[in-house]
Amino acid sequence: MLERARLARGKAVREPNKQVDARAGLGRAGEDRAAAYLAKQGYRIIERNWRTSFGELDIVASQGATLVLVEVRTRTSGRDVTPEASVTASKQRRLARLGEAYVARNSYEGDWRIDVIAIDQDGLRHLVSAIEQQ
Repeated sequence: MLERARLARGKAVREPNKQVDARAGLGRAGEDRAAAYLAKQGYRIIERNWRTSFGELDIVASQGATLVLVEVRTRTSGRDVTPEASVTASKQRRLARLGEAYVARNSYEGDWRIDVIAIDQDGLRHLVSAIEQQ
């Protein structure tokens, strides 16, 4: 009834985008797997999905005294590009800016790095210090 009323007033009702939902679910599952992996390796998860107006850090963790910012890339089979190769130069610059923003907003003065966790049908790969700080 509500949908009919909206249509009668000329407002379109948007159908859910199943492809976007599936991709978001895959990304969330990858982040969950990466966080569990990091915890098992002795990392302390500080927060997840830290957002700013120009992007998001998937996982913020610490390994001893080092702050570790983690980009998680999850791909399904059948893709030509590996998850790690999908972190383009533009994405690397954005991640470096996000890292600087996180450090500044939290007045962090210690060592920090940006790692990438790549997940696909071949498993999980952890690339330590995968992205240089600007």
